[in-house]
Amino acid sequence: MNRVSVESLVIKGAKVWYEGAFRVADVRIRDGILVEIASDIEPAEGEDVKEAEGKHLLPGLVDMHVHLREPGYGYKETISSGTRAAARGGFTTVCPMPNLNPAPDTLDNLREQLSIVERDAFIDVRPYATITMARKGAELVDYEALAPYVAGFSDDGTGVQSAEVMEAAMARIAPTGKLLAAHCEVESLLNGGYIHDGEWAKARGHRGICSESEWGEVKRDIEIAERTGCRLHICHISTKESVELIRQAKQRGVRVTCETAPHYLVLCDEDMKEEGRFKMNPPLRARADMEALRRGVADGTIDVIATDHAPHSAEEKAKGLEKSAMGVVGIETSLAAIYTFMVGGGVIGLEQMVRLMSLNARALLGMGGGIILGEKIDATLVDFRTEFNVEPDKFLSKGRSTPFEGMRMRGEVELTIAAGRVVYEK
Repeated sequence: MNRVSVESLVIKGAKVWYEGAFRVADVRIRDGILVEIASDIEPAEGEDVKEAEGKHLLPGLVDMHVHLREPGYGYKETISSGTRAAARGGFTTVCPMPNLNPAPDTLDNLREQLSIVERDAFIDVRPYATITMARKGAELVDYEALAPYVAGFSDDGTGVQSAEVMEAAMARIAPTGKLLAAHCEVESLLNGGYIHDGEWAKARGHRGICSESEWGEVKRDIEIAERTGCRLHICHISTKESVELIRQAKQRGVRVTCETAPHYLVLCDEDMKEEGRFKMNPPLRARADMEALRRGVADGTIDVIATDHAPHSAEEKAKGLEKSAMGVVGIETSLAAIYTFMVGGGVIGLEQMVRLMSLNARALLGMGGGIILGEKIDATLVDFRTEFNVEPDKFLSKGRSTPFEGMRMRGEVELTIAAGRVVYEK
C-alpha cells in the first residue's frame, strides 16, 4: 500500500463512529495509530489539526464487489486509478472480481495481479479467485492453494450453469471457510436481452432480461449451500423474488448473505434513457423490485451495499442500450447516493448505512480495523451537509459512465485514511 503515514494529527469536533455509535469527540492519531479519543484534546506544539465540527468520521468503507480491470484491461481501469477513485469515495478496502486476463485461477496468475496491487494500490485490495478455470464453468480450481490469498471465489460476469459443478465447488470451498460469491444468471433464459423485461422495454422495442434469469439461479444456489454448508454470498441482487428467497433461506438458517448496489436502490427502469450509462448486468428492474430491495436493506435481509464498479472506455459505452458494454461506475458516488436517497429518504438510518457499507463487509471478510483505539486507523471524514452535482468528467476513475450523471447529492469525502496512511485529501 502506498502513501504517507499520519505522523501526528488531531481531528477536532467530528461526529465519530466509536464502539457502535456516533459521538462528538476529538481524535488523536500518531504514526497512523488512533492513540486518543476524548471530548477536548489539546493539540501539542507542531501537531497538525483538522477542524471537523459538524462532519462525520466513519470507519473506512469496504466494497466487496469492484472491477479494477488489471491485469488485461488497463485501458478501462487500472489498480492505481481504481483505488485512487475508491479512496476518494471513502473506501479503504475493495475486493476486485476475477474477470481478468489472465483470470486468477492459479497461484501464478493470482500472483500477477497481486504484484500490481503491491506496487500500485492506494488502499487495501483483497481479490477474488475464480470458481472455475478461466471462468468457463467446468473445471474446478485449487481452492485450498488459493484460499489464503483471496477474499473468496467467484466467476462474476457469468453464472455457473451446471448445478453439478456448483455443488462440487461449494463442497470443496466449504472447508476453507471462504465465501463463494455467486453471480446468479441462467443463460438459457436471457434470449438476447440487454435491459429489464418490463413495460419500459416493451414500449420501446427493446429485448428484455427476465427476472427469473436471476432468481432461478439464486434459488438453486441457496439449495446447494443448504446441502453443503458453504458460505454463499449472492452478488448484486436486483429482483423482488431474490430478496424473498434470501429472506426465507436466512430464516431456515442457511449460510447465505447478499449484496445489492446503489443504482438498484435509487433507480428503476422508469428512470432510464436511451443511453449506455443505463446499461448494466443485472439491469435496472421495475419499481416494485426497487421497493422490495429497499425493504430488504431496511429489514437486514440484504447485508451489504456494494458498488459493482465496472468501468469501460467511452467508446464501449457510447453505443446505446443495445450495443454498449454492460457495466457502470459507482465507487465515487456510492456513499453520497446512499446518504442522499436512503438515509435522506428515511429508508435507513445513518448507523445502518455504516453497517451496510463498512461493518457487515468487514465481518464477512474476517477483517478487523476501522476506528479502534490502539490500532492503525481506517477511516473517512465526510461532510454530509455539502451538496454537489455528479460530474463524471471530474472522476478519478477512468470510467465515466454512470446513471447518476447530473444528479444532485449530499455527502463529500474530505479525508480518507487507510491503515494509518492518508490516501485521499480534498
